[in-house]
Amino acid sequence: MVTATAAPPSAPHVPALYATEVRHVRTAPFGYGLRHRTYMWLVDLDDLPVLPRVLRPFARFEARDHFAGGAPSVRAGLDAYLAAQGAHRPEGRVLMLAHARVLGHVFNPLTLYWCHDGSGRLDCVVAEVHNTYGERHCYLLRPDAEGRADVAKDFYVSPFFGVEGSYRMRLPLPGDRLDLTVQLRHGDGSRPLTATVRGTHRPAGGRALLAALLRNPWSTAGVSLGIRRHGIRLYLKRLPVQPRPAPPGPVAQEDTP
Repeated sequence: MVTATAAPPSAPHVPALYATEVRHVRTAPFGYGLRHRTYMWLVDLDDLPVLPRVLRPFARFEARDHFAGGAPSVRAGLDAYLAAQGAHRPEGRVLMLAHARVLGHVFNPLTLYWCHDGSGRLDCVVAEVHNTYGERHCYLLRPDAEGRADVAKDFYVSPFFGVEGSYRMRLPLPGDRLDLTVQLRHGDGSRPLTATVRGTHRPAGGRALLAALLRNPWSTAGVSLGIRRHGIRLYLKRLPVQPRPAPPGPVAQEDTP
């Protein structure tokens, strides 16, 4: 069984699994929605879960899947990113919400890191975005008391949107419920895309992981295939493809499984 990390009152108990529903709603140039069920992990970067050997191929957390990909650990990659941004190394807990590698494959459209200071207060959130071209980019956020933050969009994610506009993100620390919102906003006041992630907390024991695997076998491959399937549908609806610009600064390419 996975050993849970002790948590102070009001903090989420980790490691945890969230059975999630992801929704995307497009409003322009025409309405389109998608819904996908999967599961995600919430883990402490300084105390990653140790699974029974038989389950390890179904949940691996590897440094090559995050940030520049060359750090000795995910936590070291985060620290290097924050240092490059002129931000302090978190002295408290860092909680990561992400997909783990399943049978050698992982795709994380969005990985979140809640970084706490030594007193346990939230200091910042790092939102790491991956696109289907094997590129990744991070946004350093300072959310308000409601978990809301605004940031200019400067990374190409979907072939049907350029890099114009900004994001309004609502990223409260997960608890019994996971409730995230990312909304794309354009300068004319339009809001062409809203993405939400909703989920329910489950202690990440071996039994819970097996149940999640039965509900969503090879979940990370399902995420990748689902994105491509909906991309094909939008293309067939004649949604214009936006040219992909050069990524903003050095961006690591994804490793092949």
